[in-house]
Amino acid sequence: MFDFVRNNKRVMYGVLGLIIVPSFVLVGVDSYQNRGDSAAGVATVDGRTITQQEWDDAQRRQIDQARQQMGPQFDQKLFDTPQAKREVLDNLVAERAVNAEIARAHLTVADGALVNAIQALPGFKKPDGSFDMDQYKAALAAQGMTPEMFDARMRRDMAIQQLAGSIQSTAFAPRSVASRISDINDQEREVQELLFPIANYLPQVKVTDEMVKAFYDKNATLFQIPEQVKAEYLVLDAAAVESQVKVSDADVTAFYNANQKRFVTPEQRTASHILINKARDAKPAEEAAAKAKAEAVLAEVRKNPAEFATIAKTQSQDTDSAAQGGDLGAIEKGNYPVKEIEETVYKLKDGEVSGIVASEFGYHIIKLTSVKPSVQKPLDAARAEIAEELKKSALSKKYSELAESFNDIVYEQSDSLKPAADKLGLQIQTVEGLGRKANPALGTAPYNNDKFLTALFSNESIKNKRNTEAVEVAPATLVAGRVVEFKPATKRPLAEVEAAIRQRVTQEEALRLARQAGEAKLAAAKAAGDATGFGEAKVLSRTKEPTVHPAGALAVFKADVTKLPAYVGVDVPGVGYGVYRIGKVSQPAQVDTTRRNQEAQQIGGLVGQAELYNYVEAIKVKNKAKINVGAAKPAEQAE
Repeated sequence: MFDFVRNNKRVMYGVLGLIIVPSFVLVGVDSYQNRGDSAAGVATVDGRTITQQEWDDAQRRQIDQARQQMGPQFDQKLFDTPQAKREVLDNLVAERAVNAEIARAHLTVADGALVNAIQALPGFKKPDGSFDMDQYKAALAAQGMTPEMFDARMRRDMAIQQLAGSIQSTAFAPRSVASRISDINDQEREVQELLFPIANYLPQVKVTDEMVKAFYDKNATLFQIPEQVKAEYLVLDAAAVESQVKVSDADVTAFYNANQKRFVTPEQRTASHILINKARDAKPAEEAAAKAKAEAVLAEVRKNPAEFATIAKTQSQDTDSAAQGGDLGAIEKGNYPVKEIEETVYKLKDGEVSGIVASEFGYHIIKLTSVKPSVQKPLDAARAEIAEELKKSALSKKYSELAESFNDIVYEQSDSLKPAADKLGLQIQTVEGLGRKANPALGTAPYNNDKFLTALFSNESIKNKRNTEAVEVAPATLVAGRVVEFKPATKRPLAEVEAAIRQRVTQEEALRLARQAGEAKLAAAKAAGDATGFGEAKVLSRTKEPTVHPAGALAVFKADVTKLPAYVGVDVPGVGYGVYRIGKVSQPAQVDTTRRNQEAQQIGGLVGQAELYNYVEAIKVKNKAKINVGAAKPAEQAE
């Protein structure tokens, strides 16, 4: 069907990334794996069950997000493997364990930080730069969420990010370790090269007919021409349906009159606050001290109301908003996550300062900084938007009707695609040279889909020339096909490929002779320890572009240099065989301190990732995380 979000709110998949994919992407379940039954769910964490439905839903969300992010490069097969599905379950387990730990430690995120994070989401800005609450709520509704649900998920994920950041930021690599790794990276090796080019040995090679025939017989798969079909096909997609849908001016007017409240921009207020924190489990004395502090700050504000922003910067304990003078941004009625703030803001007059307002976070002093009255959008301004919405709705309904007919006709009248084409106004198209697997060169062509090609190459299609079933190859895109001509797999005749085989065998034989000569020289050089025949000395470093062939440079840096001179030989692709003499190993005269500092930071980052992984593994154990293998049966398809 035509999905409103897929076609018109693509940005939401990026914006709602935190609620689509688990916050941690971690693997490894051996330490808590155990068998269980279906009653126990697919996993348990902290005594709570992860159900099969939750696992299936997580897989579908992951696939939907990947489809939107990857576009034409999306390949669902990557997500349909047992390993990919298991990783989704692992992520759910890790996420639940971390959430349990956050709840146990009473970690939370200040309301000001939450509001700032939501208002910073991309894709929800009006032309004047303000936050578009209507678009935000519509996008959430399309995902089956309310603003309150999204607030809770955002608050949770921000707490997770803070927890992860605090763990990673405390990790460090010992200076001696970082220095040693940088020393290895900086190490310079003085090398002399001796090449044995293939070209020098080509005159010695004599390729016989028997050698060509032996290569042909031994490598039959190289000369295989895969089976192919010529096929007819029909496509039912948005373009095919769009011409059959019309929206009149009368339809637009009727919708507007019935939904005028939708086109009202509600009153919008902006406010600033000063927060004095109070822990949820604060003792009476601590609570009284916090309130006294708030009252003292309020008295200061009352004396200097024009200095509210300055006082907020120095006194507010909401660090995120304090830096902006306490600014909370726009607060729309019914949508602000802290109800006490919202209720107070809508009681104040423009420029007025509240008294002490208590919430779960502490004590607030709130100033209303601006009031933007509600505005009714006129019909003419809303006409295009309404027409587009009505058209999408009509397209969705029409597509559902046509898709059902499409499925029925190609199945019931399976000896031809013409009945479906005639009834639905579709065009029969033809394509040649299709194989069993999708061809990257054909890109996103509707017939270049593995599921469709599997149906096309079925026995029923090839032997009986029946229509395939209607296959969904992309969202709201159905394809049905019919084999016109089938060409079985064949082998190219020897005469056709003989010249290419002879050339390849000649190259392989010349390389064998070059390698033989190179290995003899390598053995002699190791025995003598001299540099006879080798070229000029060159200095190689892992941090610089190699001055010899990359294959040779790689072999040089893998070589054992505990005893010098050292020698190593290696095939050099496209050249022949190379022998390398390593005469000296040293450190550079000047050290790149900037790069070394960057390397130390990178090493520290890797240590931090390891620390975070170990922490999550530890809290899995702490929360008795368990995979119930007997119940863990991934959904066969995640659509």
